[in-house]
Amino acid sequence: MKIRSLKEQYTLQEKCLKERLDLILPEVMFDSEADMWIVASKEYNEDPLFRAITPPDYPTARRITMFAFVKEDDYIHRFSLSMPDESLEKYYEPFYKFGKETQMEALVRLFKKYDPKKIAINSSLNFSFSDGLSMGIYTLFLENLPDKWLDRMICDDMLAVKLMEIRTPTELALMPEVMSVADSIMEEMYSSKIIEPGITTCDDLVWFMKEKTHELGLEYWFEPTMDLQRENGTSPRMDHCVIEKGDLIHCDFGIRYMNMCTDTQRLAYICKDYEDSVPQKYLEGMKIGNRFQDIVMNNMVEGQTGNQVFTKSISQAKEEGIQATLYSHPCNMYGHGPGPTIGLYSQQEEIPVKGDVEVSNNTCYALELNVKVEDIYYYLEETIVVDKNGARFLYANRDQITLVK
Repeated sequence: MKIRSLKEQYTLQEKCLKERLDLILPEVMFDSEADMWIVASKEYNEDPLFRAITPPDYPTARRITMFAFVKEDDYIHRFSLSMPDESLEKYYEPFYKFGKETQMEALVRLFKKYDPKKIAINSSLNFSFSDGLSMGIYTLFLENLPDKWLDRMICDDMLAVKLMEIRTPTELALMPEVMSVADSIMEEMYSSKIIEPGITTCDDLVWFMKEKTHELGLEYWFEPTMDLQRENGTSPRMDHCVIEKGDLIHCDFGIRYMNMCTDTQRLAYICKDYEDSVPQKYLEGMKIGNRFQDIVMNNMVEGQTGNQVFTKSISQAKEEGIQATLYSHPCNMYGHGPGPTIGLYSQQEEIPVKGDVEVSNNTCYALELNVKVEDIYYYLEETIVVDKNGARFLYANRDQITLVK
């Protein structure tokens, strides 16, 4: 699989950043009661939002990098109260008079100019993505800002959540390409060239996924996993378990490429000497898993909360006699990304607060779930898009169990 040059990747990420700031930022700001939003990061202790609002050639904060988004009529000002930087000045208007005032003095001057009634900061009890303001910077605020401004500070979790969750037009166009890269690694792994029954272990395949990702100059955002199920009903998950003929094997794998993440689980069957196809019982089980995928996707509609999607999907599965478990999550610039939680693997019920977030259009999810059919678990996960036309898969073969001969 050909990976774009680093220059191409930077160009595309810069385009996505401009779209995020021009198109999505105004949308989330005007949905908020905040008049101003302050985002500040210390070097090497960046706010989770940092990678969503900075260009690729600005990988870390510089001392303290601080931005202010300000409403004025129907316009959103974007100010940088940071050290001078040409990369930032493509997207932000410099406000800090470097060398002539402190950053806190510049911030007070900004407050006086626009007199915001409500000032949002990234502090949250419930969402890590909205909790990026460090205690150190907040202490600077307490020590240097007049009470008048401190008293106007508020928290609005959805500012950071939705700014990162909603995909830009270019990101939506690129996601199938990103997914195809991840899928190509799994396709190469699930072959007789890589898997030799009786010799190859689950750990060997884990390392194949990691090494291949590294060779492509990319990164995996979580440690890949591999496990298997056997006809005798055992499900060995040990790293050094040897793969045998007749095993149903399962991987969980996700990469980050051009600031976008994938999250996919795929199945393969190691055929016996006399077999030339996947056993019918597994194909039938897979169809039931695919049916549950369709049920969940049909419920993923703009305005529905994650909890509503979960409850409706599980209820419909029970009505159809499907023994299902649902634990899907947003997948965007973070793998377990900002957005609505749709069940948890260990908590099959509505999830307070995080499950109350509404589904938005132009978002990506890891459609993660499993069904149990005759003591076999079909663990499935596909990266999907939700937009005005509904939910759709980003790559083919979600209904396939790969045959390894």
